[in-house]
Amino acid sequence: MDSVIDARRVSEPGLVVLDITAADEETALALMDELQQLWATSGITEIRRDPAQPGVRARVHADIRRTNPGCPVHGCVAGRGGGAGASPHPAFK
Repeated sequence: MDSVIDARRVSEPGLVVLDITAADEETALALMDELQQLWATSGITEIRRDPAQPGVRARVHADIRRTNPGCPVHGCVAGRGGGAGASPHPAFK
């Protein structure tokens, strides 16, 4: 994973870049799925494994100003969220 963050990805308040390190792919996927249930995100991104580092890594871009209207946390119908394999939010394509 490239350690350089594109300035456009954090050009306004509310835009974040999250670097995820997890023990395994299943954990990383579960976290990315939960994040996209809460906010507009880049969705489920590529997971990388570096033999010289423990665990797996992924990077997610998010706009925490924009909540996911399909999220049960925000009082809506469960199952309308992005879910694994869903298309990323249009802002992050």
